[in-house]
Amino acid sequence: MWDYNDKVMDHFLNPRNVGEVKNPDGTGEVGNVSCGDALKLTFKLDGNGRISEAKFKTFGCASAIASSSVLTELIIGKTLEEASKITNKDIVARLGELPEEKLHCSVMGMEALQAAIADYRGVKAADAAGDHEGRVVCKCFGVTDVKIRRVIRENNIKTVAEVTNYCKAGGACSSCLDDIQKILDEELHRKKTADAGKSEPGFAAWPVVRKVVKVQEVIDREIVPMLEKDGGSMELVDIVGATVRVRLQGRCSGCPSSGVTLKNLVEDKLREFVSPDIMVENV
Repeated sequence: MWDYNDKVMDHFLNPRNVGEVKNPDGTGEVGNVSCGDALKLTFKLDGNGRISEAKFKTFGCASAIASSSVLTELIIGKTLEEASKITNKDIVARLGELPEEKLHCSVMGMEALQAAIADYRGVKAADAAGDHEGRVVCKCFGVTDVKIRRVIRENNIKTVAEVTNYCKAGGACSSCLDDIQKILDEELHRKKTADAGKSEPGFAAWPVVRKVVKVQEVIDREIVPMLEKDGGSMELVDIVGATVRVRLQGRCSGCPSSGVTLKNLVEDKLREFVSPDIMVENV
């Protein structure tokens, strides 16, 4: 029996905003019943662009129900821009706490919200999060290496057990635990290297030649191969200060999700492997 606090129990026994909004402006569905948890979130905007109504349907445990309930309370009255900044940490904070083994329920709530906002904006939820990319590490729950890395970074994770708590990867047959440990070691090393480099001059102050060499190296090694999988490509155009100007090519040049690609792939990779100061714009 999990030791839930009074607030979690209140939202479990008396969940708010259960159901489905009629003719919703945004719908987000995450999880899978076969994996134990599933959540559908719907919302409607008022004339001022604020969320006037939000409802949920969930299949899961007390933590999943409580997290979904409190999520609807958090987003009602907010603009989409304000709501998009809500994270799983905000859900847990509103509930007071959740057992470590149930933190993935708060992540599911955050992902449902992101999916619903992406649906309103006409962007695929997987494209918005970037979790469709990469390879599947945990076959039991369909969790990719991209999602594992994102969860590690967003929650400052230090152990494999925490990875499982936040995204369920490794929580079934355990055959992927070694792979998860390898990813975790890489992320911890990346963070350590980034922290050590904070005392160095910012990217804007680097010599031009150094900027170009490092940026082009990461573009060729980390970014272009991923774009080519979808029939796209990219070239480096210019670097001004800390702004890297690129040109998306092929299918990426006219893709409605090009802004997501720039942010969640190009900018993230350059910040990871070159400098956290970098900003990217398409020209």
